[in-house]
Amino acid sequence: MRIARLYRYCLPMDSGVILREKKLSNREGWIVEIAEFGLVARGEIAPLPGFSQETLEQAGIEAQHQLELWVHNRELDLSQCCPSVAFGLSMALFELKGLLPPTANYQAAPLCSGDPDELIPLLNEMTGPKVAKVKVGLYETIRDGMLVSLLLESIPDLSLRLDANQAWTLEKAKSFAKHIAPSLRQRIAFVEEPCSHPGDSLSFAIDTGIAIAWDETLQRAVKEPGFSVKELTGVKALVIKPTLIGDVQTCIRIVDEAKLQGMQVVISSSLESNIGLTQLARLSQWLLPREVPGLDTMQLFDAQLDSAWPGCDAEVVTLESQDLYWQSE
Repeated sequence: MRIARLYRYCLPMDSGVILREKKLSNREGWIVEIAEFGLVARGEIAPLPGFSQETLEQAGIEAQHQLELWVHNRELDLSQCCPSVAFGLSMALFELKGLLPPTANYQAAPLCSGDPDELIPLLNEMTGPKVAKVKVGLYETIRDGMLVSLLLESIPDLSLRLDANQAWTLEKAKSFAKHIAPSLRQRIAFVEEPCSHPGDSLSFAIDTGIAIAWDETLQRAVKEPGFSVKELTGVKALVIKPTLIGDVQTCIRIVDEAKLQGMQVVISSSLESNIGLTQLARLSQWLLPREVPGLDTMQLFDAQLDSAWPGCDAEVVTLESQDLYWQSE
């Protein structure tokens, strides 16, 4: 007999979290819980405000419909679901079938705000390559360039991932590069989506020798019929945010195709709770054991569900304390 429950959660966020110029006071989402033959598994469905096309309510309605089909032994076609629902349900099914290995990669590239002395202790805790992340595009390009140069000069074995969130024009992106010595540019692992137009981002990479990565561009491309990673030429890396991409099988296919193309792949979060984040850590360890994932977002939460994320001292609340929205009979 199959049993399913759908919880709606609401967790408080740090007061400084801003998404697309809007303050995010609480993170809301859905937790799927399914059971069969005495085994229980969960998945998280959490559309990201300002980024996901589906709303929280739309995702909940779709998730309930799919769960109703599942408990009646119907075959699910997750390719027809919105990305957050496809990912959350597929992850629950993967776990129920024992397909998701238990080992997780809890390492994260720390986010640096500017002081190398604050970064060094965090990097010393890393067992693999020293990797950090810097948000760029929020201030003047000279400030961003000087900060990146300072970090790379201060820590000789540091590699930086930069995230511009499509904030620059081509001219501003080139202006940023002027403040980075050519000898340091190879230690920029990539700049994630430097320009608002993909063509400008590619021109930036060609003109400066600084590698780029696709995030939003990948999300758009994967929706096209017959999509193949081979079409994404000119980039060094792909940043996969499964909540914005879709089901686990699609994510696995992207990783496999990217490896064949010699691309770096990073699995990254979309502000999931610790339940979804832990599954992403397990997915990253399974598919990309040598890669530091982009899962440094638990620091933004003021509460977590059922169990603690390693190193996070936010209050732990039970899933049962959240709203049980629907359950099978």
